[in-house]
Amino acid sequence: MTQLGWLGIFRLGLVQTALGAIVVLTTSTLNRVMVVELALPAMLPGVLVALHYMVQMLRPRMGHGSDVGGRRTPWIIGGMAVLAAGGTLAAVATAWMATEPVAGVVLAVFAFLLIGAGVGSAGTSLLVLLAKRVDPSRRAAAATVVWMMMILGFALTAGVTGKLLDPFTTLRLVQVVAATSLIAFVVALLAVRGVEGGLTAPRAATDVVSPNQTAIPSRTPFRAALAQVWGESQARLFTIFVFVSMLAYSAQDLILEPFAGTVFGYTPGESTQLAGLQHGGVFAGMLLVALMGSVFGGRQIGSLKVWTVGGCIASALALFGLAAGGFMSGDWPLRETVFALGVANGAFAVAAIASMMSLAGAGGAGREGVRMGLWGAAQAIAFGLGGFAGTVAIDITRAFIESPGFAYALVFACEGVLFVVSAVMALRIAGAPVPRAARDPLVADPPFMSGIEGKA
Repeated sequence: MTQLGWLGIFRLGLVQTALGAIVVLTTSTLNRVMVVELALPAMLPGVLVALHYMVQMLRPRMGHGSDVGGRRTPWIIGGMAVLAAGGTLAAVATAWMATEPVAGVVLAVFAFLLIGAGVGSAGTSLLVLLAKRVDPSRRAAAATVVWMMMILGFALTAGVTGKLLDPFTTLRLVQVVAATSLIAFVVALLAVRGVEGGLTAPRAATDVVSPNQTAIPSRTPFRAALAQVWGESQARLFTIFVFVSMLAYSAQDLILEPFAGTVFGYTPGESTQLAGLQHGGVFAGMLLVALMGSVFGGRQIGSLKVWTVGGCIASALALFGLAAGGFMSGDWPLRETVFALGVANGAFAVAAIASMMSLAGAGGAGREGVRMGLWGAAQAIAFGLGGFAGTVAIDITRAFIESPGFAYALVFACEGVLFVVSAVMALRIAGAPVPRAARDPLVADPPFMSGIEGKA
């Protein structure tokens, strides 16, 4: 199969940009409109966003569908169509809430279920396509490109639509969101066209995948396919790793700025700048992994194992630093610690995504979609629970601990422990036996490396 060059990787990254453009409007802009302009309870958008994560538990089933069909493009296009429809309906529902709150909420529930389904379908199949078509030596860089282009979609959409929404009316809200959703769908449609190539016929039960392994019938029922993947020790351990690490990754999202304001006396503007500093660190960490993976691709320093484990440990140390800041208050270098946390999180996140791409086919061909879907579902559930768990933990600790700094310190320390546990899991995954053809390119045997050189 022909490997994707940088142009092909960039085109698939545009799909993530389009996906991010719709998601940021539904999870951020509509959230603000419901709470501020419509004076609705903050719990409402919180529940709707949680629903969009919950429905992504269907990712393994969607991945299985793409495995059976032998093509990922229809699932990407279909997912983006569902996502665009869900985004538009969510805007209509929000506008409807101004006059018919109950009917608007009912429509919003349906819309956010569509949003979650669209993200799950398009996102899962996109990562599988990248895993199958990107040269192993480029996977870390490809993961960085795709992730950063999604964030670019967040930033561009927020900036442009923010200007278009003023002066605000609910009609203007629907028009802007609908237009953005349509443009995003068209961009994704054009970006993915022709990238995958012709139809890949499903394998028969007797098709040989490698000298020592035969493929499983492509029409295996979903439950049997999922049970098979869950029975693979490496896939199961990696699923748990993704859940625990992403739980730790997301748990500090909603408590970092309140921590800066409560313990360090930061103003709202200063705490917002602090969040921007953290995001800058995330970008720097992602670029660092991509650069080191490209420059030191054949050496241990560039391996995904090193960056995954190292990113988890560095994230833990940064969180322990924030915990120390809770005790020392104004005497602690908060900005530097937050930037370090961003760098560590960025390095860990992009290395983990690249590892997903490398391990998708590690248990044998024909189940890549189920594996990627399983890991995507674990990530979505962790993100859905993480922010909520962090805020609940702060409420509980502050109810029993008089000092706010001590309460925040305890929560940050617990999150750091989760990252330490994740690092231990990552070491076990790296040490598990992996089929020769699926090994991380940065630690693969020379004969395997020589077989893929020059294909991109």
